[in-house]
Amino acid sequence: MRVLIVESNASLRWLWKRHLQRRGFAVELAGSQEEAAGAISDREHDVIVLDAVLEDGSALAVADYASYRRPDARVIFVTSSSFFSDGSIFALAANACAVLPCGTSPDDLASVVEHYGARG
Repeated sequence: MRVLIVESNASLRWLWKRHLQRRGFAVELAGSQEEAAGAISDREHDVIVLDAVLEDGSALAVADYASYRRPDARVIFVTSSSFFSDGSIFALAANACAVLPCGTSPDDLASVVEHYGARG
């Protein structure tokens, strides 16, 4: 399974990458909207783990671009904010399949990625 992690926090994205790789996933990293758009343009991903509040760019723009370029990719949003706790992200991003707090354990994140990636 191919996974793209789009996360502003470098330490967090590397932590998630290592856990996902241990499960046998091919993982690519991006830290900004621009990097994510390049990765989405050039390669297919089964799942995109996307920081809902990117420091450099817009997560919703990334999700929208993914829905256009890679319509089969599932997007799992992660956030440190309670802003999307009402489920509004599902109305804003048609390809959103889950919203998790960024404090979710890496093993639990890997299980969610595995679950939604297998459904694609």
